[in-house]
Amino acid sequence: MSNRVSRSVMNVKVGMFFYMLTFLFAFFSRKIFLDCLGAEFMGLTGVLQNILSYLNVAELGIGTSITFFLYKPLQQEDQQKTCEIMSVLAYLYRCIGWSIGAIGVVISLSFPFFFDGLSFQLPLIYFAFYSFLATSMVGYLINYRQLLVTANQKQYVVNGYFQTISILQSLTQIILAYLYQNLYLWVIVGLFYTVIGCIVFNRRINHEYPWLKIDVGMGRQKLKEYPDILRKTKQVFIQRIKDLLLYKSDDLLVAAFVSIVQSAFYFNYTMLINKLNFMVNILSDGMNAGVGNLIAEGNQSNTLKVFWELTAIRFLIVGLIVFGFLMFMQPFIGCWLGKEYLLSDLVVYLLLFNVFIMLSRGVVEMYISACGLFHDVWAAWTELVLNIGITLILAPFMGIAGILLGKIISVFFIALFWKPYFLFTQGLKIKVSTYWKGMLPYYAVFAIFTIGAVMLKYWVVDPYATSWIGLIASIIAIIPLFILFYFLSLFICTRGMKYFVARKPAIYQRLKYLNKN
Repeated sequence: MSNRVSRSVMNVKVGMFFYMLTFLFAFFSRKIFLDCLGAEFMGLTGVLQNILSYLNVAELGIGTSITFFLYKPLQQEDQQKTCEIMSVLAYLYRCIGWSIGAIGVVISLSFPFFFDGLSFQLPLIYFAFYSFLATSMVGYLINYRQLLVTANQKQYVVNGYFQTISILQSLTQIILAYLYQNLYLWVIVGLFYTVIGCIVFNRRINHEYPWLKIDVGMGRQKLKEYPDILRKTKQVFIQRIKDLLLYKSDDLLVAAFVSIVQSAFYFNYTMLINKLNFMVNILSDGMNAGVGNLIAEGNQSNTLKVFWELTAIRFLIVGLIVFGFLMFMQPFIGCWLGKEYLLSDLVVYLLLFNVFIMLSRGVVEMYISACGLFHDVWAAWTELVLNIGITLILAPFMGIAGILLGKIISVFFIALFWKPYFLFTQGLKIKVSTYWKGMLPYYAVFAIFTIGAVMLKYWVVDPYATSWIGLIASIIAIIPLFILFYFLSLFICTRGMKYFVARKPAIYQRLKYLNKN
């Protein structure tokens, strides 16, 4: 059991280490790629990769389902059953990989019409797309065995190999882009490192699991003995579709309704936000098992206390991210890439409001998962229909702002009203009024400090943060005091922050104990 906990800790440590490396690396690489290869080309690659993300829906959630079924045989060291399940995975992924390749080729036939307005010739577009397509197919045809490593709680091994390869790839692309400005060379380097990473990692798997014998033919026959794999897959699939359309389609929508170049500009903003969102997820994922065990104990008082403590922590982190970006994102983009890459303040406000919704709902989603409440399928479909409908109506007239409004409106009522009601009435068996009495102070404090952040942006930050020196000086002068007052306001107005301050060491010891038991 302690081995499981140590592996979980190692996963977080390695994940955070590579997160910091890639986060810092992204600033330098993005700037050089835009300067040396052009915003139009970077926008094109973003759109092509977005198209592939849609094709990857063909995976249907099979990887998630297979990983679930690997836990027990790995724990029991049942090598035969593990080989059977991995053979089933190999068969399914082989079907998916070739299907994605075939669908990709068919979709590429529309490129002469879809990319008609670009300055690039079609051979470059096809070369880039087929290279990205080959990279995606490798994951299904060859690299699928990494799921075994992940299921064995050794995600740090996967991160170590593939993040290192990714950094080497970016470094090589930076050097070659700076020296030659060759678009074909940039694409070739990505494909080359994918092949190298695949070879190196599979050698590691052969060394780590010498007993692993995969038979695709046997996997096809054994699939009938594992009907639950397909049943679980159906449950995950709807959520995958919803998440794809809501969170993975921005570049494609911006390219379709605005332009390829604006898609590249938009990606500069979302890249920063996604990096910090990823950090929040790394920090919070380690608490999921502890919350599940806490709910299983049935102590409602402790369950609610931890809920409010985690809510306080979440709002503190969300405030740091949203207030920081609200005041300093525009000056930072201007200093980093140049003022010609700036989007409107309205787009930034809508983007950050969407970030607030997604991050602030995290504790409710964590508890819903811990309670095993997955049957509100209608909510996912409602978000999908609203998002598509509102985007098609607003995007042609409002551009990026219309796309963001489609996401915000479709998610707002489900995330902020239905999900808490669903959790408290069907999971915790408590009146939802308990939730709102506790949450209203959080929303009130956050709203007041949002207004304060906007005022500081226009009165203090924008006039002075016009250079790197002014930007850094403004951050040092404003952020510490602003967050301190925000923290004190949460402490005064909310129970959760009082619980957190009074029992800060206790909550971590509590969750650690629950993870071990």
